[in-house]
Amino acid sequence: MPKQIYFWLALSWSGLILVACLLPSNDIPQVNIPYLDKVIHSVFYFVFSSLWFLFFKKKLNSSNNLKPLAVSFVFSVFFGIGIELIQKFFTVTRSADVFDVIANLFGASLAVILILLLNTYKGIIDKI
Repeated sequence: MPKQIYFWLALSWSGLILVACLLPSNDIPQVNIPYLDKVIHSVFYFVFSSLWFLFFKKKLNSSNNLKPLAVSFVFSVFFGIGIELIQKFFTVTRSADVFDVIANLFGASLAVILILLLNTYKGIIDKI
């Protein structure tokens, strides 16, 4: 798959996260499921890290997965922290939450682990 497709998929997903995390809180439907918010953060950043990994793997033309994996993980961490800081300082209906950052890290870490496992045991990632 061409790197432009990976780029636009990753960028679109990043935009979705940005919009979802910066919407006024009164526009978000309230659901009374414990920790659903943290699960959503984890899923968001699992997909975020995976898509950016695929882009960076193509962009860096890397036969080794560690560099694009590290770049996508670090990018994910800074993106998540950046959104929390924007919520704290630039919105009135949203607030920063350290547990959101932890959930983001969890999702990004799961992506890293899954990519490493898929590549180690199946060689799937090297075929992309």
